Amino acid sequence: MASHASASRPGSMRIKRLFDLLASGVGLLLLSPVLLVLALWIRLDSSGPVFFRQVRVGRLGVPFRIHKFRTMQVDAERQGQLTVGADLRVTRAGRWLRKTKLDELPQLIDVVCGQMSLVGPRPEVPRYVEHYPPDIREKVLSLRPGITDWASIQMIDENEILGRSLDPQQAYLEQVLPKKLAYYVRYADTHTLIEDIRIIIATLLKIISR
Repeated sequence: MASHASASRPGSMRIKRLFDLLASGVGLLLLSPVLLVLALWIRLDSSGPVFFRQVRVGRLGVPFRIHKFRTMQVDAERQGQLTVGADLRVTRAGRWLRKTKLDELPQLIDVVCGQMSLVGPRPEVPRYVEHYPPDIREKVLSLRPGITDWASIQMIDENEILGRSLDPQQAYLEQVLPKKLAYYVRYADTHTLIEDIRIIIATLLKIISR
């Protein structure tokens, strides 16, 4: 698969990777007490592992297992991969973690390991990547997936949108996913380090405002 963004801007991609390594490494170090407290809360709140691991599609279509704090009951995926409205599978701790987006913090591990970036298109599960139009799939997967991006900020309450639909699966494919892909393509065409910093700041402000 061709790599549009990385092939055309190798220097900027190296700078982006260096920024990711430094920022995620410092973030893990400074946030380690918070991560430990959250991990303890998850274990005390419900039975099961601290982390939720799920196969996502990474750069160049290579699958990887993403790290997230577990926010749902064990084996919840058997009832579907979409989280819809006030989903009863979500634990008490999970509701707060999802609201504050702190369940995403373990993905700093994936950034350090090189499977993700701080900013970039959010990694999808294989079944939804199959619905990407071929030209868009090639462009989006030319980048490392990110912890946050403009789509994550603008559609932060996605599960509530799906909760109002009679067919959440269809609503995701026809309403939510096309909007996300539009943001992903724009980012792939225009991203810079300054843009990444703007997105990180906007993400933090969005979370604080909630």
